[in-house]
Amino acid sequence: MNCEVCQLKELELEHFEIREVLRCILHTIVFHRALGLVRPKDVDLELFDVTYVQCGEAELEKKIDEKIEQFVCWVEKHPNKKSQICLSFYEVKNKQASWFSNKIERLYWEQWYINLNVAQHKVHSSKYHHPKVVDPGEGALEDRNARSAALEASLREVLFQIIKFVNEKKDHVPPIPNLEGAVSFPYEITIPRIRKGCDNAQVVVYIGQSSAKKGAVHREGRGFDWTTVASNDPYS
Repeated sequence: MNCEVCQLKELELEHFEIREVLRCILHTIVFHRALGLVRPKDVDLELFDVTYVQCGEAELEKKIDEKIEQFVCWVEKHPNKKSQICLSFYEVKNKQASWFSNKIERLYWEQWYINLNVAQHKVHSSKYHHPKVVDPGEGALEDRNARSAALEASLREVLFQIIKFVNEKKDHVPPIPNLEGAVSFPYEITIPRIRKGCDNAQVVVYIGQSSAKKGAVHREGRGFDWTTVASNDPYS
């Protein structure tokens, strides 16, 4: 099966901006891969003059938020590092069981790589801790406003990149699966783990997924270990 890959433009952002940016990007992608009837919900970002659309499904929102929190925890342990989140869509196929695998196989047909460069901002001493309420001085405030405007423009570019991709890349999309109550195609979200002395290979290890190939490893080359942290697999 042909797997289309979209590398989204890298975004430079600060820790307090991660949640909004990832919600915006992940929900935009999933909305464009929605199945059947959804209840579109417009969401206005608090930090930027940007509006995106969610599917309007509470369970989907909960899963995405949970995985964003896991990524935020990873960033806190690995400050000032570039990172990726991978959102993958797949089909589930039955196959003959063997001693090293079960009878369910995932066939990936689309992968989205969200590239982030999270900067560690130096906050001036204050009784407040949220970067939005600290007064760092006029010069620093101008720099922060300029950086925020640049991020907003880049985020808009990413949203247009997503729309352009889904409009141009259609032949690889599989037939709509017969999954009762499913909001989107089966998907999973993976986050990286940095390995010291890594051989510049990106290793995807599917942990705790009963429907995945046991011990399956996929190398793509970026210096990350990847751990599956979210899946809407209806078969697992």
